[in-house]
Amino acid sequence: MGHGLAERLMSSHHPSRPLRFIAISFAIKIYGVSMKVLVTGSAGFIGSALSLRLLERGDEVIGVDNLNDYYDVNLKLARLARTQDHPNFTDARIDIEDEQALSELFATHKPDRVVNLAAQAGVRYSIENPMAYVRTNLVGFANILEACRHNGVEHLAYASSSSVYGSNTEMPFSVHHNVDHPLSLYAASKKANELMAHTYSHLYRLPTTGLRFFTVYGPWGRPDMALFKFTRAILAGEPIQVFNYGKHRRDFTYIDDIVEGVIRVLDRVPQGNPEWSGAVPDPATSQAPYRVYNIGNNAPVELMEYIRVLEQSLGRKAEMEMLPLQPGDVPDTFADVEDLVRDVDYQPSTQVAVGVARFVDWYRDFYKV
Repeated sequence: MGHGLAERLMSSHHPSRPLRFIAISFAIKIYGVSMKVLVTGSAGFIGSALSLRLLERGDEVIGVDNLNDYYDVNLKLARLARTQDHPNFTDARIDIEDEQALSELFATHKPDRVVNLAAQAGVRYSIENPMAYVRTNLVGFANILEACRHNGVEHLAYASSSSVYGSNTEMPFSVHHNVDHPLSLYAASKKANELMAHTYSHLYRLPTTGLRFFTVYGPWGRPDMALFKFTRAILAGEPIQVFNYGKHRRDFTYIDDIVEGVIRVLDRVPQGNPEWSGAVPDPATSQAPYRVYNIGNNAPVELMEYIRVLEQSLGRKAEMEMLPLQPGDVPDTFADVEDLVRDVDYQPSTQVAVGVARFVDWYRDFYKV
């Protein structure tokens, strides 16, 4: 697979890198040329859904996952089973912390583009086990950057997080705001990823795009997330823990809307911003081929409303244990997605009531409850 046609279109012109990308994007759009995409975290919630969509549109996917036991490995295996038998899917069981294995994988497969979704997730776990975040989110991400640099990758898109906004209180959160006050090591590691990516964009002209995800939910979701925990507890007749006394607001974003946004971003290789100025530096852009976007629903929902919608979908009332704000948590998230709408016509469309109902249907079917 790859971009043979696009390369032939440009071969007589010895194009500069940006010109070559334009040709490739044109060839994909006009001639249906497929890409070879390496997706890390391919057994994860977002990675699995993204891999499926890429395969459906004709791309080749190299899936990378170490199947760690941070949460139920059987759920990860069930997600992988959806893609495993596809002729254009390669299942690579390696850890991004393993520099040699990752380097060999890149050298063998020569991916055109890379989506890095592998990470040690979770704000609260980062308080208990900070070194897990250093190893995966910092060392592992450095390995990804090096592999992209040395193998001619055209574009690296990677997961950042809404948690980078930390102590910020101006709403909605904008990528053009300063984010230098994270409240957890998880958040700090994601901010560090953005800084590391910028360095590679600047030094090696590696196009990179960071995506600040806002509370992703839906079928096949993560068991450590609120919707999964609440559903399990309510069906078991157990109380749910409601932090910040239910006064949280979250920009809950449905998985299909997230995947659509990721694919649109992956297809749009960033260019340098010619108007960028070091005198008034814009955190979201650069003179280098670098971008950061929020990817959220742009419509925050109060936690108590989220629980009410879940109760309706389950046909059961929740017993609630009201608790204070947890260390590392932020009270509210609200994504300004104006840049993403402008650049890739991102239009999240799934209402929370619809998304939660779909999750409940999936959960009942998957766990036979």
